[in-house]
Amino acid sequence: MTLLDVQGLTRTFGGVKAAQGVSFTVDAGQLVALIGPNGAGKTTTFNMVGGQLAPDAGRVMLDGRDVTGFNPRRISRAGVGRTFQITATFASLTVLENIQTALVGAARRHFDMFSRAANVRPDDALALAERVGLAAVARRPVGELAYGDLKRVELALALAASPKLLLMDEPTAGMAAGERKALMAEVANLVRDEGLGVLFTEHDMDAVFTHADHVIVLHQGEVVARGTPEEIRADETVRAIYLGTAA
Repeated sequence: MTLLDVQGLTRTFGGVKAAQGVSFTVDAGQLVALIGPNGAGKTTTFNMVGGQLAPDAGRVMLDGRDVTGFNPRRISRAGVGRTFQITATFASLTVLENIQTALVGAARRHFDMFSRAANVRPDDALALAERVGLAAVARRPVGELAYGDLKRVELALALAASPKLLLMDEPTAGMAAGERKALMAEVANLVRDEGLGVLFTEHDMDAVFTHADHVIVLHQGEVVARGTPEEIRADETVRAIYLGTAA
């Protein structure tokens, strides 16, 4: 089932065509990588899908609904979660308290002066911590965690609203090799076990070729190749782009 249908997205900045007619789909239960060299248009495309940028042309369809131009809050409420290159958490709060805060936001509730964070959906918060492999550190302040665990906290926050689609912007950036493998394996499990659709940008080609079901390659704002990891690995145009010989 097609979950995300991106149709002809275009965005220019002055005379620079950052994205030109970009089209692709993401199915439920599919992990799709959006790759390309620096300046290829990945971030622009990603931000148009996530609502940080409005396209000049084209459409973004989510589960059959036109969400083109929705701001990030409306995109989130439509069923899209997102992680960012730089983690954004409350360092002084525990893992559970961070997750509880996200759960409150997802439910469109607000704390009041008579409520304690520790009393807000503690079982749901613990289940979410366990889901991303953080049960052992659930009651530790986030500021004490290793960077790999911080990325897992951010993943838990993105999952708090039970999204249909998860957008992951450079999910393994700054992580050690072992941490990268563990995180992407966890994401792949979520896709397989829960039918989540995932679109991610990534510079680590090992993560892409090991875990992606489908790969989209951008170059100078256009889609130049798409296919399975095996097809992309063998594609001569892609090889030329990454070796620096493409026009």
